[in-house]
Amino acid sequence: MQNDPDPQVPPKIFRQTDVLDPARAAAFQVALAQESTIAAGDVLPPFFHQLYFWAPQPPEQLGRDGHPRLAPGGLIPDLGLPRRMWAGGRLQFDRPLLAGIAAEKRSVLESSSCKQGRSGPLGFVTLRHEVWQQGVLCLSEWHDLVYREDPDPQAVRPVPPRARRDEEEQREIAFSSTLLFRYSALTFNGHRIHYDQDYARDVEGYDGLVVHGPLLAQHLMLLAQELMGPLADFSFRATAPLMHFEVAEFCCKGQDLWVRAPDGRQCMQAVARPRKTC
Repeated sequence: MQNDPDPQVPPKIFRQTDVLDPARAAAFQVALAQESTIAAGDVLPPFFHQLYFWAPQPPEQLGRDGHPRLAPGGLIPDLGLPRRMWAGGRLQFDRPLLAGIAAEKRSVLESSSCKQGRSGPLGFVTLRHEVWQQGVLCLSEWHDLVYREDPDPQAVRPVPPRARRDEEEQREIAFSSTLLFRYSALTFNGHRIHYDQDYARDVEGYDGLVVHGPLLAQHLMLLAQELMGPLADFSFRATAPLMHFEVAEFCCKGQDLWVRAPDGRQCMQAVARPRKTC
């Protein structure tokens, strides 16, 4: 069932404003075991806008998973499926965001649909975000979410894809429960799969705490920028969850990047395109 917005009706735009506090970005650098260098006026690394534009809700408006409960008239439609996952996204970088300066985020629902998958019904939602600063569009982001039913304990788990082993560059990164908690706090992400191990295991069927998909994408973007220079665009897709007790390998060959778990499964794949220079 397709529920795309009516093309004849202008999409409802949700607007948020925030001052891109350099202290928050510097704290994130420390959480990533980097030197704290960001000050007011500095260029923010790619994807650091995830630290801003919080939309806090009171406890009574939260769902069982810690996310804001879906409600009529909100940005995300209620598709009747309880489990939410960040499936992937695309980013187009037009101009660097600067720390310490006010910015506006404009969000619209681009599409929503329900389909029948091998493991049951699936809901797909794509949001489009624009971040403006000083009257200029700095980045556009397409944010893909998947919703699904609670897991059946008797069901056979799907086999995740195998990751490539032909990388030209590789970094090993470990994820502790402390790092996951800090990232949840810095992004104001209340999803319990990232900090409540009992909930993650007993309700949503994971083997441990789940490493945030955006956190994996963040590391891939930083690796891409390190190897390629400033990015023009970046796309990524989550293919299997990574647990907090696993040390992952972040790999790159050409413009292709991926995350490999210790057992060889692919957790994320991505493509980066560097900005052209004269």
